[in-house]
Amino acid sequence: MKLERFQNFLDGVISIDTVLSFLNNSLRIIVILILAMYLLKLGYKLLEKFFASQKYMNERKQKTLLTISKSFLKYGVYLFAGIMILAELGFSTTSLLAGAGVVGLAIGFGAQGIVRDVITGFFILFEDQYSVGDYVKISGLSGVVTDIGIRVTKLRDFSGEVHIIPNGTVEKVTNLSLGQMRAMVDVPVAYEENLNKVFRVLEETMERIKSEFQEIVEGPTILGVSNFGDSEVNIRIVAQTAPMEQWKIERIIRLYVKEAFEENDIEIPYPRRVLIKKD
Repeated sequence: MKLERFQNFLDGVISIDTVLSFLNNSLRIIVILILAMYLLKLGYKLLEKFFASQKYMNERKQKTLLTISKSFLKYGVYLFAGIMILAELGFSTTSLLAGAGVVGLAIGFGAQGIVRDVITGFFILFEDQYSVGDYVKISGLSGVVTDIGIRVTKLRDFSGEVHIIPNGTVEKVTNLSLGQMRAMVDVPVAYEENLNKVFRVLEETMERIKSEFQEIVEGPTILGVSNFGDSEVNIRIVAQTAPMEQWKIERIIRLYVKEAFEENDIEIPYPRRVLIKKD
């Protein structure tokens, strides 16, 4: 008796029409998802092609605008596909859109931080405060900008760590990739050395460096004696370089100076310890 009732219940719930309707809706949802993925892929390619054709725009700004555009496209396609899927499941799209307005207002009051992040992201973008590939300092963190989204900025520091910073918290930005940068090296020389000889060797070395490295915009210039140390005279050398090349040029200057001093028997002082052995 119970088995018969259960069978009647199944016959009432799972009918041929119900199965066909379920399969039809499932197929439609799958098609919507496939089309959404295809549109997203096609949209990405069109955006990449469009920004690649903008010859007047520098490469870093192209990457930044491309990232932002892809974000908007992704959210737009996902939203549209979500509404269509809900419609296939029997929800009224008109009610959904009307409800979305009410929910949007509620979210607006409860998620002011997110709204602030998005608005600040627009200002960062259109004021060109920084772009993808720039080396910046933000909120006490420093690194290369790997991504600028509509809500967050991502930095990768020299250790490889990725810092995710909400755009709304960005108050002060130091961009180290804009304009020329300065390389500065203090060269220590022993007090016993002839400074005229030292300056001559340094000038020859700086000329060689300038001719070999295109990253140098101006200099290297020998400013002269910067200070007197406990056991050395410090000679300061500066150079103007292309963005992000200052550290490389500083390393090159130190390397070339050491080699030149060794060839010309000029002493670079270093701490010594004298041991006196008593019998």
